[in-house]
Amino acid sequence: MSELRLLQQSFRSAVMHGDTAMRARIVGSAKADAETRLGIYSDAYRLRLLEILEGDYPGLHTMVGDETMDKLGRAYIDAHPSQHPSVRWFGAHMPSYLRQTQPYAGQPVLAEMADFEWTQNAVFDAPDAHILSIEEVAAIPPEQWGTMRPRLHFSVHRLNLKWNVPAMWLAIENDETPPMPEQAEHPRSWLFWRADLQIHWRSIEVDEACAIDACRENASFGELCEILCEWHADDQAPVQAAGLLKRWVNDELIAAIELE
Repeated sequence: MSELRLLQQSFRSAVMHGDTAMRARIVGSAKADAETRLGIYSDAYRLRLLEILEGDYPGLHTMVGDETMDKLGRAYIDAHPSQHPSVRWFGAHMPSYLRQTQPYAGQPVLAEMADFEWTQNAVFDAPDAHILSIEEVAAIPPEQWGTMRPRLHFSVHRLNLKWNVPAMWLAIENDETPPMPEQAEHPRSWLFWRADLQIHWRSIEVDEACAIDACRENASFGELCEILCEWHADDQAPVQAAGLLKRWVNDELIAAIELE
């Protein structure tokens, strides 16, 4: 291994993990000794990542406060040091970290808020794709509807949430006092997508949630009808499926329809 490579690895270990071997390679001065000069880079690394976490999780930040967010962020940095060239992905482990780490694991609403905010980030950053129009759907011959397969846009995501984090997040976003955390008896399904460069989300019933999941698994329109029979009469399931498809198209959730 080259001397430059060894030097780079030593510097990285010092900045990210506090290793002391690099100090011997740094020349101190009258203004700052070697430890202080190295500490500037170590502090800058953490401060930048703390800034990223606060930008990704403003709702979480508001819920826990500045002091706890700083403590949480620094512990998260140590547990999940940045591994990707882009800091866009640095905060990806925050929801699972909150679920697995005390004292945050004792407050499950925090992990759900992190899930809610990270999903919005994923929606915003999702690749672009063609948006299917209602005219394109209308042009599909009736005999092909049973086997056609709707393709969801890359930005479409779905979450199950037991806490009222959407209402809390919306209040925080509008600089209002958020409601107190409330846990529902059963999880509620939420649908997320991007349209006109804006993030959208809404709650959905269990039948639509299952239909969305089925589309993600490459289900045909006929298979959607069969799935919806669990909640609707057999003769009404196709009507319900067609209504869902129309709404999805109007909301810009569908990128294409694959025909056999």
